[in-house]
Amino acid sequence: MKKELIVTAKTVDEAKQKAAAELGVAIENIEFEVLEEGKRGFLGIGASEAKVSAVYTLGGADIALAFIEQVVRDMELNLTVAKKAGNNDDILITVDGEGAGLLIGHHGETLDSLQYLANLAANKKIKGEKHDYVKITLDIEGYRAKREETLRALARRMAAKVVKYKKSVMLEPMNPYERRIIHSEVQHVAGVSTNSIGSENNRRVVMFLDDSKAAPAQE
Repeated sequence: MKKELIVTAKTVDEAKQKAAAELGVAIENIEFEVLEEGKRGFLGIGASEAKVSAVYTLGGADIALAFIEQVVRDMELNLTVAKKAGNNDDILITVDGEGAGLLIGHHGETLDSLQYLANLAANKKIKGEKHDYVKITLDIEGYRAKREETLRALARRMAAKVVKYKKSVMLEPMNPYERRIIHSEVQHVAGVSTNSIGSENNRRVVMFLDDSKAAPAQE
């Protein structure tokens, strides 16, 4: 996806800087074509402004950001959308502000759907354009960190029940990301192991007694 502008200013350099400001990207990431050099004139007579064409090819992260910004605009929400490097070779897009919870949904279902769509948008193949695969993580009002702590607490609590009552426990359906958190936390509980059963959206974590403490279950 490309953004193109025609910009005029007193000089070519000023026109380039103006284009970079309007596009919101570094000047070195823009392709310029000078359409008119501009003239200073004499005593203001015969002066003309410089004109440049500026073309910026959006990367996958920029496309994902633009997608989330459009969703926010369409819902007429006054929210702040930003992107930065994540912690796992991903790009983190954050959404904050009053009313942002509407984009989270029950147990983050809406959030996960938006993240899925943002990744599709970021990695869509467009003829004639090339960009590397990018992984997008979407977080709203710090929900992911809060949800992770909730799940880790749940894992410890349910594992304790397995030990106390000597019975297996099956949790509610979870997405792969949430199941990994449960598996990871139970690794630290002696005598309890986990496995995943079910298919697609109905896949659940089962905790069970395991005196040998087998290797961690795989997704």
